[in-house]
Amino acid sequence: MENALGDYLRARREQVGPDEVGIRSAGLRRVPGLRREEVAMLAGISSDYYLRLEQGRDRNPSAQVLEALAGVLRLDADARNYLLGLAQPAPHPRTRAEQAPESIVELIDGWPNNPAYVQNKYTDVLAVNAFAAALSPNYRVGVNLLTAVLLDPRERDLRRDWEDLSEEGVAVLRAELGPNVDDPRLKELVGDLSVRSERFRQLWARHEVRPRRGRLSRLTHPEVGDLDLRSDKLTVGGTDSVTLVVFHAVPGSRDAESLALLGSLVARPVERRPE
Repeated sequence: MENALGDYLRARREQVGPDEVGIRSAGLRRVPGLRREEVAMLAGISSDYYLRLEQGRDRNPSAQVLEALAGVLRLDADARNYLLGLAQPAPHPRTRAEQAPESIVELIDGWPNNPAYVQNKYTDVLAVNAFAAALSPNYRVGVNLLTAVLLDPRERDLRRDWEDLSEEGVAVLRAELGPNVDDPRLKELVGDLSVRSERFRQLWARHEVRPRRGRLSRLTHPEVGDLDLRSDKLTVGGTDSVTLVVFHAVPGSRDAESLALLGSLVARPVERRPE
């Protein structure tokens, strides 16, 4: 069985310097960040108990212990909630492939001015309108967007914010899956990216988490040049974390003009979902 809680505690412990928590460090330290006994002392628990948590020999710490550890490890609200979630029983993984609801497909197909697509929690594209397909060749049904961002050189050329986007994408994936580390689709995706992407290996090992939220996408499009678009991410009700992503530009801006120009170049619809 995977040790998600212990792995997370270890990764976050290694990212907190002694000086950040008021510990004076003298001489060479053999481990990055805090030692186990230092975390235990600051959290008010025994070193042996903390060791059992990291080794996965105790998987049911109380909320009070987790709150204390979150404070010591300097976790923000999102990371704290993620830590609390790791101590809950993992949900049974779903193996049925999601589909975008037909009504959502019809909705985004009727938007002539807004690029939009639908993805699942693994970032697999489930549906896409023609305008979104004009933004990136990877906005098409069946593509895994995290894999594309990390491995497709065209995405590096397209995205001026590639460093931030790749970091955010890995952190969101970890947050989306939470304690469900035995999910077969997650294992497949993480295994593939771990082999093929050094960037992914580094980011995944950091155990950072972020919720899925809207962002500003900074693109350099081959046909219309620099393009800054806001994206909103809306969870589709009645689904297993299926998300509708919609792009728009600030009205009256140069970006809005460039987006309108790109829209005028969209010549034909694309396949939005598999038959």
